[in-house]
Amino acid sequence: MGVLSYIIVGSGYRAEFYARIASTYPQQFRAMFFCRSEEKAAKMHAKTGIQATTSLQVCEQFQADFAVIAVNKENIADICEEWVNLGYPVVLETPAGASIEKLHRLWELHERKGARITVCEQYHRYPGLTAGLDAVSEGKIGTPYSAYLSLAHDYHAASLLRRMLLVQGDSFTMRGERFRNPVVETDSRVGVITDGRSDIKERNIVFVTFSSGKEAIYDFSGVQYRSFLRSRHLVVRGERGEWNDNLIYYLDEQNRPKRDYLMPFIREKYLPLDTQNLRDMRKTWQPELFLDTRQDEYAIATMLFDMRCYLAGGDEIYPLQEALDDAYFWLLMEKALSSPWTEIKSQDMPWHSRYL
Repeated sequence: MGVLSYIIVGSGYRAEFYARIASTYPQQFRAMFFCRSEEKAAKMHAKTGIQATTSLQVCEQFQADFAVIAVNKENIADICEEWVNLGYPVVLETPAGASIEKLHRLWELHERKGARITVCEQYHRYPGLTAGLDAVSEGKIGTPYSAYLSLAHDYHAASLLRRMLLVQGDSFTMRGERFRNPVVETDSRVGVITDGRSDIKERNIVFVTFSSGKEAIYDFSGVQYRSFLRSRHLVVRGERGEWNDNLIYYLDEQNRPKRDYLMPFIREKYLPLDTQNLRDMRKTWQPELFLDTRQDEYAIATMLFDMRCYLAGGDEIYPLQEALDDAYFWLLMEKALSSPWTEIKSQDMPWHSRYL
């Protein structure tokens, strides 16, 4: 399979990522937008330079290898089903669905109808997080038993916490509370803010206990994504060490304490996706976690890159049961936050059998 072709269903902020990826890596990908209106199609073409259409017939002529569904979370599962029924393998933006009912429907599509659905949950592929996740999975800090995550929201946090604590498929209980506090705005999607205006921002804190006894604290406010005043952090602890932002503390084979700098890197498999921006990022260590758009786009690009293998009958890129668990975690977290400090317990879901 040569250049991969995909249809981008959607016209919002996240849909633009997939257009930029096609433009950045023309030797790997080609893309076309499918929009609901001519106005939106014209807007996306003018903004990205990528062809856009409102015609399913034109989409068919494009001969796409798969469709990327990048619409709002309330409709994403429904639109996924539409494109599955049109015969396309589907890459879903996150979350996979916004209700437990829709998560069940996606699993039924996958299991009973053989729908090829993968979800573009990309955070574990960020160059700035890869070394730490590898260290945990390789046992460098021993068995991880607790994690503090103030880095990413909702379903993204769920995905990272499972990998940080090695708790795939574990049931859990959670309690939490939502706080509101003023923060001066300093950055945004459209640029720097310098007028000193303040806004009230929500901060969600949730305590999670897994059936294995491992524990996690989720602590996040959306302003952390774009602010010169708010940072992002993580701590993962095991009996033989700790991963703390861009440092790892551990014991060597002689039980002597060591400390390593965690440098961002990309795996050899994805060198075709390397860019000068990524090379510049990898040259310098810094103590703070700095997870920007270039890492996000690279991480998404690696998942699209892996579609070649998946379409040829290879392993799932991001197993659907994991993506459904991410969304399920988020839905229960919202329930916990709406009933402060009430214990919320997870239930067995149909896709949990895949973890056994």
